[in-house]
Amino acid sequence: MTETVEQAKAHFFEGNAHFEATRFEQALASFQAALALVPGRPSILANLGITQVRLGHWEVAVTTLTQATQADPSNRDAWLALAAAHEALQQWACAVQALNQAGALASPTAALWLALARCQLRLEQPAEALRAYEEALTMDATLAEAWSQRGSLLRDAGQFAEAARSFQQALNQGGDDELNRFYLASVTEQPVPERPPLAYVETLFDEYADNFQSHLVEGLNYQAHQTLLAPLVESGARFPMVLDLGCGTGLCGQLIRSQAGAVDGVDVSGAMVAQARASGVYRQVVQGDLLPFLTASSEMADLVMAADVFIYVGALEAVFAAVRQRLAPGGCFAFSVERALTGRELVLLPSLRYAHSAAYVNRLAQLHGLRVVRHWEAPLREDQRRPVMGLYFHLAPAI
Repeated sequence: MTETVEQAKAHFFEGNAHFEATRFEQALASFQAALALVPGRPSILANLGITQVRLGHWEVAVTTLTQATQADPSNRDAWLALAAAHEALQQWACAVQALNQAGALASPTAALWLALARCQLRLEQPAEALRAYEEALTMDATLAEAWSQRGSLLRDAGQFAEAARSFQQALNQGGDDELNRFYLASVTEQPVPERPPLAYVETLFDEYADNFQSHLVEGLNYQAHQTLLAPLVESGARFPMVLDLGCGTGLCGQLIRSQAGAVDGVDVSGAMVAQARASGVYRQVVQGDLLPFLTASSEMADLVMAADVFIYVGALEAVFAAVRQRLAPGGCFAFSVERALTGRELVLLPSLRYAHSAAYVNRLAQLHGLRVVRHWEAPLREDQRRPVMGLYFHLAPAI
């Protein structure tokens, strides 16, 4: 028995040495060898689980670290590693519980507060997340991520002046320049960025993809796709070639497919593209920005549609120019924009969506040889049960 324990100790110390040298695969093997000799030993379970976390073996790490914390609830490092594994698996409530256990064993660090805030955001607990970010910043005022997220929470709460201060602090502390300037412009009178950061839009819709249609149509009473295409569907017109800009999961494509020869789509979100392809509606769906998609081919389109898409595009000069090059004689450019109310042509709203004025659209249409065939106002979706008004346009080549 004594010899077995000594062998286990040798493997354990060997594992520690490998871990300190970041040789995590070797550390894993050593800790597994030690545990095989003395099953259930809390210190070995903890170190094995922490190593599994470093290697990204999340599910097995949860099992190992759960055993470790049950055997020794005082091991703070095991609780922190368990929280990291739960967070990686998107098990937010379990991660919060593990972080709270770690925090109860010793004074929480700024890193712990940050992790706690991230998980509370996922659990839709904004007040708790805001407090956690502020605790983190009290301990370390250089945390750009905390300043940026604090600003976003305050922006959502309508506290725009304090949100602006947070975004400026994020910039001062070296936070993502493009992203935080975008956030800052949404709550100030600073110049409006011509387009949002691409990474912001990709991340937004990748996370949104799984429940996109149910949340949008049922939760937000989204109706832009139906409102935009209703006149075309009712007319029974045929469109041999259709381009669906910002196709999402395929709501517009499904509405127009019976009247189309072929439908090609584009979306920045890989998760959205996967769902659109799976719908069977499209000839092809490209992942990427809509401008390269429009300019990559010279094939003429009889219908180019963009329902509630330009709210995430911003300035539309380049889009109009590219669409005009692709639009067949007699073709239709059908799109919606969120209505700008301030008198400015282009506005970045606190919702991080762009709004456009009718005067702006009319100016671009004239500039690019397009005429307004149809223009009307109607709701796009709801926000807190209130309709968000949009402007709908059907344009055609002027000659």
